[in-house]
Amino acid sequence: MSEVRVIDIHEDVFQENENVADCIRLDLQRQGTFFINVMSSPGGGKTTFLSALINMLKDEMKIAEMDVDIESSLDAQKVADLTGVESIQIHNGGLCHIDADMTSRAIAQFGARDLDLLILENIGNLVCPAEFDTGAHKNVMLYSITEGDDKPLKYPLMYEVSDVIIITKMDTIEFFDFDMELAKEHIKELNPNAAVFAVSAKTGEGMEEVADWLRKEVMLYKNN
Repeated sequence: MSEVRVIDIHEDVFQENENVADCIRLDLQRQGTFFINVMSSPGGGKTTFLSALINMLKDEMKIAEMDVDIESSLDAQKVADLTGVESIQIHNGGLCHIDADMTSRAIAQFGARDLDLLILENIGNLVCPAEFDTGAHKNVMLYSITEGDDKPLKYPLMYEVSDVIIITKMDTIEFFDFDMELAKEHIKELNPNAAVFAVSAKTGEGMEEVADWLRKEVMLYKNN
């Protein structure tokens, strides 16, 4: 029988991605820019949430946002219009994720040397983005009330890799069969160290707590 060589491309690809992601963090550390990667399912409320959050913080720190989509620049344009901060659109060639190399090239073109906070609004998907380190200092995941309280059980990796999980659209909770305590229990079973916030970008509920968390993270980062 002929000998067949087996090459684990999957492992090599992820290791290369990790190496590039580490370089991004090192470069941004030298520049003093704190970088967060925001993920959610399609329609999870990322653009509305981020626009509200940026407006709460933009007078305190210099912020920019990068938005990832397969096509169109609608979300990047919306953030720019609603907040006045610089926002760019990244088209990822039809992929279901953005990896560290794509992120690195986008940052290089965008420029981040005078920023306090850089936000990546990742593509709406609960599978692929969780698998690729983008070089962010913190992963933030938005979890909409409309998705049901069993969502963590269906997409465990996303909840495991997220440092912060923000339950969004709290203004709709009375219209859905959503058990908040059960949802939090599922989250903590998967990721006991995750910070969990419940917010409504529409009414402002819980948004100040998220803003305070981010203020502290940026301050700690710059003081280290």
